Amino acid sequence: MKTIKLNTDALMPIIGLGTFLSAPGEVYQAVRWAIKIGYKHIDCASIYNNQKEIGQAIHDAIVEGDIKREELFVTSKLWNDSHAMRDVRPACEQSLKELQLEYLDLYLMHWPVAQRKGTGMPKSDDDWIPLTEIPLWKTWAEMEKLYNDGLVKAIGVSNFNEANINLLLEKTQIPPAVNQVECHPLLSQNDLIAFCRKNNIAVTAYSPLGAERSGATLLENKVIVDMAERIQTTPAQILLSWQMQRGIIVIPKSVKENRIHENYASQAVELDAADIKIIDGLNQNHRFFDGTFFENPAKGYDKIF
Repeated sequence: MKTIKLNTDALMPIIGLGTFLSAPGEVYQAVRWAIKIGYKHIDCASIYNNQKEIGQAIHDAIVEGDIKREELFVTSKLWNDSHAMRDVRPACEQSLKELQLEYLDLYLMHWPVAQRKGTGMPKSDDDWIPLTEIPLWKTWAEMEKLYNDGLVKAIGVSNFNEANINLLLEKTQIPPAVNQVECHPLLSQNDLIAFCRKNNIAVTAYSPLGAERSGATLLENKVIVDMAERIQTTPAQILLSWQMQRGIIVIPKSVKENRIHENYASQAVELDAADIKIIDGLNQNHRFFDGTFFENPAKGYDKIF
C-alpha cells in the first residue's frame, strides 16, 4: 500500500474507497469487500447519510479479524450547518458515534460555507450564514480543539481555494493536513496543487474517474481508452495511476466488487513520461461538480472556486 506522509507525520494511504452516493444496503458490502481486498482508507462524510452502515462494516471487519483499527485510515467531514463554535464538536462526536470509532484519522471542513443549522444544500437566501457572523477561521479554531483533544488525528479542508487556505494559515495555529478537491485529467488543478505542496498540504482527488451525480465519466474518453488498450490495462487504472504518480491521493467510489478490485490494482500500473504528458494535455479546467451554487455574494461568498 503506497502512502503519503502528512504534515502531522501520519501516513495516509494513497488510494481509498469513496462513499459519496453509495446507498444504504450497498455501502456495507462495498466497505467489507474493500477491506478484504486490501484498502485501508475509507472516505466518509456526514452529509452522505450512510455513515451508520459504514461504521457497522468497519466494526464487523475488525471483530472478524480482517483488519485492526490502527491499520485503518478513516476520513469524515464537517457539514456546512455545523460551522458555529457550539456545533463543531457535537458534529464530530456524532460522526464518531455513527462510525463506531473512538477517533478519526482525518476530519475535513466539507465546504468553505456556513449554513443555517439543519440545512443540506442551500435552497433559500436564509440558508446561508454570513461570513461576517461565522468566519472560516473561527470554525477552524474549533477543528484545532478536536485535534488537540485527540478526537481526530489530523484536520483538513475540502473544496478550499488558495484564498481560503491562506486565511486559515494567517489566522490559526495548525495548518490543514489535506485539501480534498475535484481533480481529474479535465481538471488537473496544477496551480492549486503547487500551492498546497508549497505549504505542505496533501491533496486528495475526488471524482477522479468523473462524476457519479451527473453520470459523466472519463472512462469513455478516447485518449484514455486508446492508452489503456495499448498498455493492456483499464481506463480507470490509467486515470488513477496518473494521479498517484504525481503524488495525489485518490478516493474512487464503487459498490461493485470487481470495480473496487480494479481500482485498487491501479497501484501496480506505471505510466511512462510520454503517457503522463499526453494525459496532462487533456486539461480543460472543466468541473463535473459545479459548486458555484454555494456562492452568495450578499452573504460574503463571492467565489467558491
